[in-house]
Amino acid sequence: MKTALFELADQVLFQNYGKRDLALVRGEGVYLYDDQGKRYLDFTAGIAVCNLGHAHPGVTDVIERQARQLLHVSNLFLIEGQVALAEKLTQLAQRGGEAYRAMFVNTGTEANEGALKLARRYQYVNGHAEKTRVVALPNSFHGRTMGSLSVTSNPKYREGMTPLVPGFEVAETYEQAVEMLDDRTAACIVEVVQGEAGVRPVDEDLLRRLAARAKELGALLIVDEVQTGVGRTGRFFGYEHFGLSPDIITMAKGLGNGIPVGAILAKQKVADAFTPGLHGSTFGGNPFAMAVANYVVEVVRDPGFLERVRQVGEALRTVLEAHFERVTGLGLMWGFDVEDAASWRKRAAERGLLVTVCGPKRIRLVPPLILEEAHVQEFEAIVTQMSRA
Repeated sequence: MKTALFELADQVLFQNYGKRDLALVRGEGVYLYDDQGKRYLDFTAGIAVCNLGHAHPGVTDVIERQARQLLHVSNLFLIEGQVALAEKLTQLAQRGGEAYRAMFVNTGTEANEGALKLARRYQYVNGHAEKTRVVALPNSFHGRTMGSLSVTSNPKYREGMTPLVPGFEVAETYEQAVEMLDDRTAACIVEVVQGEAGVRPVDEDLLRRLAARAKELGALLIVDEVQTGVGRTGRFFGYEHFGLSPDIITMAKGLGNGIPVGAILAKQKVADAFTPGLHGSTFGGNPFAMAVANYVVEVVRDPGFLERVRQVGEALRTVLEAHFERVTGLGLMWGFDVEDAASWRKRAAERGLLVTVCGPKRIRLVPPLILEEAHVQEFEAIVTQMSRA
């Protein structure tokens, strides 16, 4: 039974998210609780955000401590937490390759927007003002601001939003993406696992050919790690599975465990194109967000933590393949087919399991990375009940 809260929501909120049938008020670990006190096994993690789960004691302590100390000063001043986090992330990105630099923003779409600007600016300052094209893959999702939307393939997100950014193009096929790269291309932007498209890893050979072709032409390779980064695939960065060396990396989601924070990492020669005043963010990298992100990265980058993600991910994959068709993914990021995804999600919630829909027949699972085998067994018990109902 819906409460007055839902009725009031219909009167005062934009309806761009549609009708929502749950109000969640409390969390603990991998569980969420609604306003009626019902408990749910959370396989959404706020859409791949709460990698350390809900009400994590360490995260809570950092939030409380930093809130008493300093929240925001702006980027007019040097922020110690930015330096610490940049050192961690650039070391993780480098791993024997070229040095990276970092700048901090608030969201994934903002990180991608900044990366697209940076790619064009890099070409400009290096004497290639004609290199303005950006090529994206089919089934891509990079955000909803005008630049990131222009490299997002789903037509429903673009309806009524045109004209989009000139020169930003989405290939119709994966092979066509390679063919589209030319001497006017500033960059190619990719997700190594396409989350919104159904959690589908992109073919490794194709990614390598894209990277090689971009390098040959002097175009940059942007890897969107907004959903795959911070341990989601069992490696700190998803591109590590594919042997890539991105020129620009974008991050957000799991970086702050629910506190808005994003990052743009770029090889030093690329980062240098953003000279003073060329790009900025009022809230980006504030002391509060940096304190939380530093803690999250410190936990997730531990090799033992990442190994555990891979182990539990394999246990989940085994269960999924026993029950569903077309199971795809990596680590703790999986998709599978059902007859009717919207109906399946609703029936799962009725039995205490939260999942997301990423297509008419496609379910996405992105649980907290602290998931254990016992929770996988609990998940299997619920889907078994559903299959028998």
